[in-house]
Amino acid sequence: MTGRIEDYALIGDLQTAALIGRDGSVDWLCLPRFDSPSCFAALLGEPRHGGWRLAPAAGGHCDTRAYRGDSLVLDSEWHTPTGVVRVTDFMPQRERHPRLVRIVEGVEGSVEMRGELRLSFNYGRIDPWVRRTDHHRIAVAGPDSAWLRVPPGVHTYGTDGTTASDFTATPGRRTAFVLTWQPSHLRTSARIDPEQALLDTLDTWRTWAAGCRYRGEWRDPVLRSLITLKALAYAPTGGIVAAPTAALPERIGGERNWDYRFCWLRDSSMTLAALLRGGFREEAAAWRQWLLRAIAGDPRDLQTMYGVAGERVVTETVAGWLPGYEGSRPVRFGNAAVGQLQLDVYGEVVDTLHLALLAGIPMERHVWSLLRSLMGYLEQHWREPDEGLWEIRNGRRHFVHSKVMCWVAADRAVRMAEATGLPAPVERWRAMRDAVHADVLANGYDPRRGVFVQYYGGEELDAATLFVVKSGFLPPDDPRVLRTVDAVRSGLDHGGFVRRYDGHGAGPGPGPGRDGTWPDGTWPDGTWPDGLPGGEGAFLACSFWLADALLATGRREEARELFTRVVALANDLGLLAEEWDPVCGRQLGNMPQAFTHVALVNTAFALAEPPQP
Repeated sequence: MTGRIEDYALIGDLQTAALIGRDGSVDWLCLPRFDSPSCFAALLGEPRHGGWRLAPAAGGHCDTRAYRGDSLVLDSEWHTPTGVVRVTDFMPQRERHPRLVRIVEGVEGSVEMRGELRLSFNYGRIDPWVRRTDHHRIAVAGPDSAWLRVPPGVHTYGTDGTTASDFTATPGRRTAFVLTWQPSHLRTSARIDPEQALLDTLDTWRTWAAGCRYRGEWRDPVLRSLITLKALAYAPTGGIVAAPTAALPERIGGERNWDYRFCWLRDSSMTLAALLRGGFREEAAAWRQWLLRAIAGDPRDLQTMYGVAGERVVTETVAGWLPGYEGSRPVRFGNAAVGQLQLDVYGEVVDTLHLALLAGIPMERHVWSLLRSLMGYLEQHWREPDEGLWEIRNGRRHFVHSKVMCWVAADRAVRMAEATGLPAPVERWRAMRDAVHADVLANGYDPRRGVFVQYYGGEELDAATLFVVKSGFLPPDDPRVLRTVDAVRSGLDHGGFVRRYDGHGAGPGPGPGRDGTWPDGTWPDGTWPDGLPGGEGAFLACSFWLADALLATGRREEARELFTRVVALANDLGLLAEEWDPVCGRQLGNMPQAFTHVALVNTAFALAEPPQP
């Protein structure tokens, strides 16, 4: 049985990542890349869909676990009646092929240990042929092969499609298992020294983390968030995935089960902004090069997301053979939002290029040429409706957040042109900036209630309208900003946190509420305002955005209190998923989520700045 979403730990090698439960089971791993088909998919199904448990034979969850210092090396300890045992899990940054290393160390007494490895390729659909040679168990299925290096003295045998290992952990004995993936046509697998690999991995992470320039009171959650964001960057290309997982539900048993193992321009832009703020410039330079490659060509062909190497085909499919996390179906791989128009993406990209310039990364002429091309397209199309930040699947609208981010694109483009002196149609960009600003104030603002709404002509609230102050679109003391902040805080409240937008839980009891919605947030036909059935939890990034808005409007203590409450939702390792269910007290959605950790970093930095006079 899989654990709760927040029970999982993350390890990775900057090209892929694994999730490990408190029971010592690796329940999710895609090889060789983040967006490759999985070899372990028990997270979305059953043990037969692939996993690797390494723990005391008696079973049970670990008693303590922690990352070793500022790294992604995980130590888990079990305290049993006969002794104490530690399992250290990590993925060394690869030279050629990915490896998962698991080292078992006896701490006190003796503990009978058991390993159970079941490989199932292509998302739990293809069981491999397994053979034995020397100290390896080799599993082959089509183009994939996995080599398990078994240490001497460990009894290993096959049983019902599983490779089992039995041994005893005692003080002074360290037993290392190494699982290596490589293309199946290769006939040999290079060996590594697992102990040296551990030292090298620790040194690499500690050296990187030492560059963090945050010095505020929340250093631990900020640094853990930055390490997590770094772990989601695909090192060979600089692309950054939104999360390492797919199909973890936004509501247990619901249909909002999306694949986030791709590079959204929005999410990766925000991630780079957070890393830049933390003092990490190398990632920004690598991402900018990835961006140039990914979106090369006609700006009309710009996509919302790409594969980690810039691939444009991200077809959404349904894995009907997987029962889903706690029965949450359908299980989707790929993402149909790739074909949507999301105008806010242009603003996020241009804003990140501006932040990179401010951080001292020079504006090269070919990058400037790309920016001018993007702005030329946006000048012609900002007036169009789109699917927006929330990737609505029931038709395009004129979303206020999208228009505000179009304003951001024009504003930051003007600032960069003025700062660099590079050739640009600055007057046109200024005119566009003024036109978008006037359009939003005329059509995205409800004068009757005195608040900004989700889309032109609508009445619904949307937490993304907080960007009117976050982006500098309006000053924080503007009455329209103040009323919008208060409206979002009260109207989108969900157990002390913030929902994304209206239509969720408006009714006070059984039956529809005053606006016609039902207590679970659905309309009478069972759908939400975005056209999908079922509900979801509070969106954690939105709660951080509200804290930012409270801080900007002079309510520092309220911002600090909200920030502290959201940070407290992290699991014992400091990891956060996309959403929180305040009723059941559970994290929801893909885990860990870049969007959430980006927002945490940004709010922590804002709180660390001295109050404005």
